[in-house]
Amino acid sequence: MAPRIAEHAADAVAQITDGSTVLIGGFGNAGQPMELIDALLESGAGDLTVVNNNAGQADAGLALLIKERRVKKVICSFPRQSDSWHFDKAYRAGEIELELVPQGNLAERIRAAGAGIGGFFTPTGYGTMLAEGKETREIDGVGYVFETPLRADFALIKALRADTFGNLTYRKTARNFGPIMATAAAQAIVQVEEIVPVGQIDPEHVVTPGIYVDTLVTIDSGPTPALTPKQK
Repeated sequence: MAPRIAEHAADAVAQITDGSTVLIGGFGNAGQPMELIDALLESGAGDLTVVNNNAGQADAGLALLIKERRVKKVICSFPRQSDSWHFDKAYRAGEIELELVPQGNLAERIRAAGAGIGGFFTPTGYGTMLAEGKETREIDGVGYVFETPLRADFALIKALRADTFGNLTYRKTARNFGPIMATAAAQAIVQVEEIVPVGQIDPEHVVTPGIYVDTLVTIDSGPTPALTPKQK
């Protein structure tokens, strides 16, 4: 079935309610669906559990959700960096919960959810605080810790282009977590620069099949900046 095409970002995120678990794509600013996050902020939804590579940067995107105390828990790999001051302040005040997950484990937990896998054993984190309370075992002389799938109610994803069936292509490193997050959420909401008729995306170029996409919205990213003589 073809995905719903929302009129604007606010319409796209309207179904996200208090208490939802939301996967948010992006590696730093690359591929982060800023307009969808801004719309989520305006929607008023709170008490959210957010899964992202980090805990927000500066005064944009996820950082603003944290600043406005809309997020009760962050599941991420890099909660602290030079411009993560909103998370740092909320965490020190005891106003937000953190679940720290090594980046490879984070990606694999999301992928496992999309693949219908019940969990997996990994050596990453074995023998550390990250393994406390989890099942461990030794396999061929190596210690492993059991990690569970990471599912969500919604995924907010930024892609480059979609067709009307929801098949997606991405722009370079903006691809990052988007493809696996689309598979691991009950509803995947995707912002794209353009939606084209079916057939205009080469099947060999499709990264995320439309079966995983529930809502599309077109976000105009504006004109491409002109290259300087040095860049040409």
